[in-house]
Amino acid sequence: MLRAALALCFLSLPAAAQTLEDLHLSTVPRTAEEAARIAAVTAATTDFTKPEAFEEKPAGAATVRARANADAFSQLSANMPFAHEMDFKLGNALFRKTWVASPSSTLASDGLGPLYNARACQDCHLKDGRGHAPEGPDDRAVSMFLRLSIPATGPAPSAPGEIEDWIATANEPVYGGQLQDFASPGVAAEGQMQIAYTDVPVTLADGMVVTLRAPSYSVGDPGYGPLHAGTMLSPRVAPQMIGLGLLEAIPVADILALADPDDADGDGISGRPSIVPSAEFGVPMLGRFGYKGGAATVRDQSAGAFAGDMGLSTPLHPNPWGDCTDGQPACIAAIHGQEPGNRDGLEVDAASLDLVTFYSRNLGVPARRDVAAPQVLRGKEVFYALNCTGCHTPKHVTARLEGQPEQSFQLIWPYTDLLLHDMGDGLADNRPEGRATGREWKTPPLWGIGLSEQVSGHSQFLHDGRARNLLEALLWHGGEAQAARDGVVALETADRDALIAFLESL
Repeated sequence: MLRAALALCFLSLPAAAQTLEDLHLSTVPRTAEEAARIAAVTAATTDFTKPEAFEEKPAGAATVRARANADAFSQLSANMPFAHEMDFKLGNALFRKTWVASPSSTLASDGLGPLYNARACQDCHLKDGRGHAPEGPDDRAVSMFLRLSIPATGPAPSAPGEIEDWIATANEPVYGGQLQDFASPGVAAEGQMQIAYTDVPVTLADGMVVTLRAPSYSVGDPGYGPLHAGTMLSPRVAPQMIGLGLLEAIPVADILALADPDDADGDGISGRPSIVPSAEFGVPMLGRFGYKGGAATVRDQSAGAFAGDMGLSTPLHPNPWGDCTDGQPACIAAIHGQEPGNRDGLEVDAASLDLVTFYSRNLGVPARRDVAAPQVLRGKEVFYALNCTGCHTPKHVTARLEGQPEQSFQLIWPYTDLLLHDMGDGLADNRPEGRATGREWKTPPLWGIGLSEQVSGHSQFLHDGRARNLLEALLWHGGEAQAARDGVVALETADRDALIAFLESL
């Protein structure tokens, strides 16, 4: 039923576009024999006495050595052909580049802003890892920002056709789609994100008390007057970058097969796909990236970040003023970095966007650690017993791809179904995004989660960094994950420690 309903969204597309991954991946159809092999290898295990075959390599042949320093997330896919390495290194240089405001003598690096959240991709994705919430009132939120929108009516902004179950919203009329707290000279910044925390104690079955921090958000010092009375605010911490190309290469049909919007199997979990307009292809596609699945491809996500986070024009978002609106005339009229006759007249030209996309697709996933340790194996068993795998699907096999050997036909272990799930009132931002309601979030991949503190220098988790460790992150789960969360509360100390040890091994 789900596939039939989803297909209605694409009836007006050319026949070649009916299989969504064909739009951006040169796929080779699977044979019946391959499909049977894949079904067998991705089936859930029932043996927790030893690791599964290839479990120590979460990215298949693309898996990289687990470095013991902050560069653990900054390695190229282990199976990358030598001929591709230069593209990765050039993309890395652009990812780290510090942009400057126009006018500037450095024409290759100007065009920042006029409104922006960061001056480089690397400023948000610390060492290609997670961003974090501000550590105090004087700490600027460089790797975190607020999404802004107001309720609206009308059809989905897609071409062609409408997207079923789309929840219509609009950008804040003056401040746009996100709050920018920095500005180029001569332009006023939009304001400062303010966070207030309330303590929420949770008592576990063994008597341990865990104090969660519940955040509330507001905008201080708004530079363009009061925000619209109906403005919905939703925080976003920059996510880790590893394994994006492999997530992009999971066949759409495999993801849709995991969806259960009516909870037909009665397990309390009812994931459903995010469908979004692709800026890259101009048609509705499966949303794989962003906390609510708001971007269809790595290139979509990269171009959106250039525009929204840094105010830089790309072929997908050619306006040189980024997220500025008609209510910010000084921003739109400011000098921009688009140079007539320079490249293709954009601040980030097509070749540069392609290189950043290639880099983002090919940041390697580190190998598992302690995969055979008895405590880790016990933690894995607890993870399965709590049905955490109902959302965090352990294994997938990527499509056979022409021209992308790094992602082609790999057994991967990302621990995600890439679907939207209702996570309850506690985590609700009450801000719809596309098909996602204000209570729904896309299941994040768990690979690399145990290296977060080593890479980024902190252990904050969830979409807004409210969880200061993995246990707090588990205790914030609700909605479809309420039973699993309650199961964590009821665990004996040894099993709870084993569950954390398992997560830290990923």
